[in-house]
Amino acid sequence: MEALHPRIRLLWIAQAALAAIVAGVALAVVDVRVASLPIAVPIGVVAIGAVLGIVYAVVLYRQWRFELQDDALYLERGVITFVETAVPFVRVQHVDTQFGPVERVLGLSSVVVYTAGSRNADVRVPGLTPDRARKLQNTLRELAVDSEADDGV
Repeated sequence: MEALHPRIRLLWIAQAALAAIVAGVALAVVDVRVASLPIAVPIGVVAIGAVLGIVYAVVLYRQWRFELQDDALYLERGVITFVETAVPFVRVQHVDTQFGPVERVLGLSSVVVYTAGSRNADVRVPGLTPDRARKLQNTLRELAVDSEADDGV
C-alpha cells in the first residue's frame, strides 16, 4: 500500500484552521447581534477547532492508503468512518490530474478517477507530487484501456 505525501497534512490542517476561524467569526457576529458572550468563547471555538483539525489531519494521514492491484485501484481511508474502495479498471472512464492553488504552493496534486455508474462516480487520490500524479494517471489510463480489451462478453 502506498501512502500520500506528508505535505498533505499541511493542506488538511490549513482547511481545518480556516473552518475554525470562520466558525469563530460567525459566533462573534452572532454575539454582537444577539447575545453577549465573553470574547473567550469565539477564541475558544477557534482554538478547539484548530486542535481538532490538527488531530484529524494527522490521524487521516496515517489511515489514507492506495494500491494498484491486479484488476482495480484500491483505496483505504477515514477517521470516524473507515472506507475501503475498489475501482475496477474496466469501470474507469477517464483520469484527471488536478492542481489547486494551495496544492501548487505545497507542491502537491491530486488524481481524480471518473468511473462508469452513478454511485461514487469519481474517486480522488490527493496528496501526490506532480510527477507521481502524472505517473499514476498514465498507469491508470493504460490499465483501463488494457482491461477494455479483456472485457469481451
